Amino acid sequence: MSISALFTIAVVLLMLIALMLELIEADVIVFGALAVLFISGIITPKEALAGFSNQGMLTVAILFIVAYAAQSAGFMQFFADRVMGNGKGGEARSLLRMMIPVASLSAFLNNTPIVAMFTPYLRDWSQRNGFAPSKFLIPLSYATIFGGVFTLIGTSTNLVVSGLYSQKYGGHLGMFELGLVGIPCGIAGMLYLYFAGRHLLPDNRVEGVSADEGREYLLEVEIADAASLIGKTVEAAGLRNLEQLYMVEIVRNNKRIAPVKPQEYLQTGDRLIFTGKVEGVAQLQKIGGLRPVHGHNLHQELLQNGEARLVEVVVSPSCPMLGKTIKEGNFRARYDAAVLAVHRHGERLRGKLGELVLRPGDTLLLLTGDDFIKRWNFSREFYLVSKISNLPRVNRKKSIITFCALVAMVALSAAGLMDILEAAVLATLVLLFTRCITTVEARRSIELNVLIVIASSFGISKALEKTGAAAWLADQIIGSVEQWGAVGVLAAICLITTILTEVITNNAAAAVIFPIAMASAHQLQVDPKPFVIAIAISASASFATPIGYQTNMMVYGPGGYRAKDFLKVGVPLNIIYMVVSILVIPLFWKF
Repeated sequence: MSISALFTIAVVLLMLIALMLELIEADVIVFGALAVLFISGIITPKEALAGFSNQGMLTVAILFIVAYAAQSAGFMQFFADRVMGNGKGGEARSLLRMMIPVASLSAFLNNTPIVAMFTPYLRDWSQRNGFAPSKFLIPLSYATIFGGVFTLIGTSTNLVVSGLYSQKYGGHLGMFELGLVGIPCGIAGMLYLYFAGRHLLPDNRVEGVSADEGREYLLEVEIADAASLIGKTVEAAGLRNLEQLYMVEIVRNNKRIAPVKPQEYLQTGDRLIFTGKVEGVAQLQKIGGLRPVHGHNLHQELLQNGEARLVEVVVSPSCPMLGKTIKEGNFRARYDAAVLAVHRHGERLRGKLGELVLRPGDTLLLLTGDDFIKRWNFSREFYLVSKISNLPRVNRKKSIITFCALVAMVALSAAGLMDILEAAVLATLVLLFTRCITTVEARRSIELNVLIVIASSFGISKALEKTGAAAWLADQIIGSVEQWGAVGVLAAICLITTILTEVITNNAAAAVIFPIAMASAHQLQVDPKPFVIAIAISASASFATPIGYQTNMMVYGPGGYRAKDFLKVGVPLNIIYMVVSILVIPLFWKF
């Protein structure tokens, strides 16, 4: 193996480790790996930049706009209200009733807004009908993953794989081609959840605690000037035996007082650190003389105007606040909302709220005004997961135009009259010229971090192929499973892709495995198409970890889950997906 191949493998391994450890944002890591390969001369400027003009990447960018228009049009809310019914059929039937339409919707729309919309709805519905929300939220995320491989546009990974295939061989995947294996995998997955998987999900009512009540938040407040609490002891101020809240420490003149004694006297400017449940946080807001450390002016203004409302949001991987503390990111000025508390995946948070560095998946409890939801409901920066009332009135005309544009886009592509990029551009033009979406909203809808990962992955894939690293890795795979022939290599590709996609981004996993799979097909002298399909299916099968796919992360906090819950339910589902894929793929795509 050449020095350039060894160097490329070393860069890719370091990239994978950094992605697994989440050292910094994924787009920075992947772009950094591309930059190293470019600067070292492994790939040329043209090869490094090829991904930024690839049809698959550009299609993903345009589809972000179409998906945003569909999300804001209102027909998805209309759809959600008619899905679940009254729950009289029981938990299992209600689960199936949710998964089938959600998977169908996910085949044509971005998974993220579907989960963002259904999460608060399902939490409210399940509690109203006597079910545990934790029995429905992981299946909600999984259902969108199922639907993502029903069509070419179901998820960005499909378009990435199609783009790589087009770049290498000049062909492309058809609109419904992946559905030949994706639909059987989805059906098998739903049957598994219906009969067995749901029993492996936690029931947070076992101890009389709902998912909402089971989540612990970290809260930081300060004592306002001239407050009636000044000079009182903690016990006399009524802060000792609060329901569902516990005072962890007092910060006074940058010194920490912990543990806090009942006889401790309160002083002006004291910062009080609490941990507890969301209901306790709401209760604390009613105590006079306390105000949130971040955004206390807003807090006072909203309370005086009677416009204050509590809203829960989950921090997305696209949020510009990632890697910053609430204070550094100037959250109050950016969003016109005050952070009251933070919850992180069942982890007991300690220290000052303002010193917490935000991560993807953190759940924030915000104090906002009435217009907050109108401005940030469809934001890519975080997802609203509290029950939203008084939604803006849906514009029926815009909903119809958006729906027709989406259907026409799919029909034109499926009929072969246009390729998917052309159809998506046409749909976007219709949406812009009919004012179903504004230019500002279109710009805001594009997730640049995702596009950078995709575009950079193409260059990294090219480096693996060009240096011979992919061929060497293919030799190792073929050597270990040669007794089982092409089917054995197909199984190995499925397994490796599935493992990778659980710990790094699915798009990066597809791009890394693609050249290795193509080199394997070349050495076996078989058609590469079965391996292309296997990569697309396996790269989307992110079931076993909350970090594997962003919709898993979105339901992580709201469902009150632990990482082990995803492992218990997801690993058998990964195995089912692999078995079905290995059995079905050779039936439609011959080696």
